Amino acid sequence: MTDHPVVDKPVVTDRILSARDITVRFGGVTAVNNVSFDVVPGEFFAIIGPNGAGKTTLLNALSGLVKSSGEISLLGEPISGVRSDIISRRGLGRTFQNLGLFSTMTVLENVLVGSQDRLRAGMPSSLLWWGKARREEVAVRTHAYEILDLVGLADIAHEQVSNLPYGTRKRVELAKAAAGSPKVLLLDEPVAGMNREETQELVHHVFDLKDQLDLTLVMIEHDVHLIMDVADRVLALDFGQAIGLGTPADIQTNPRVVEAYLGVDSETTINTESMAVPSVVRPQGSKR
Repeated sequence: MTDHPVVDKPVVTDRILSARDITVRFGGVTAVNNVSFDVVPGEFFAIIGPNGAGKTTLLNALSGLVKSSGEISLLGEPISGVRSDIISRRGLGRTFQNLGLFSTMTVLENVLVGSQDRLRAGMPSSLLWWGKARREEVAVRTHAYEILDLVGLADIAHEQVSNLPYGTRKRVELAKAAAGSPKVLLLDEPVAGMNREETQELVHHVFDLKDQLDLTLVMIEHDVHLIMDVADRVLALDFGQAIGLGTPADIQTNPRVVEAYLGVDSETTINTESMAVPSVVRPQGSKR
């Protein structure tokens, strides 16, 4: 069998997000071990791996929610050790598996919470420059409605989140994260718990946001079929370590990745058909 590189060299041209030698430890447990990669502007970058591979922990490190060693940069500026709220204001958005929504608030109110970084006028300036603050508030509300329209929620903007089905709440979470006008949006298992129809719908909305807002996406997801259909490049993790980095085609034929998912001996002939059937269709006309 032809030897496979464990991990390709990270892309270094025009990178918008860069991670070098990222390691996260919890006591004596190493959850992420010396992981490096780059993401280029406009890319749909995916991170895959079995349960416990370190995917969410890696996203938490990127967004400043857990301490890590190594170097992380966003838009060419270092963000290692920077508070998560500051990282957010610098252009890194994030969704969460457990939905970071306010259930007693309306859909619009949740999206407005996500838009707060767009408000430049603080309380003191608001008192002195009421007109400017008012204009900013109107602009933010207009932007929130534009986001809701992109994810198909404008008609239920005033519905309380607690009254919505799970799949719709997932879209609210997506809209809330996109409302802060991030340059890079981290998606933590956005279709987990959704059926095929809901998944297809959410994927279309994700691409609408990506194309209309010029977003760069980094997504972690258990659905390998989905990843292989939508991602430009894929980073595969296992036990906190990078075991593959490349195009979906590269990953599907990488023995270490297939072994991690299917338990197949990497020295045997590998049948990748079970990994190659897409569960959704990438929207036609969406940017690569």
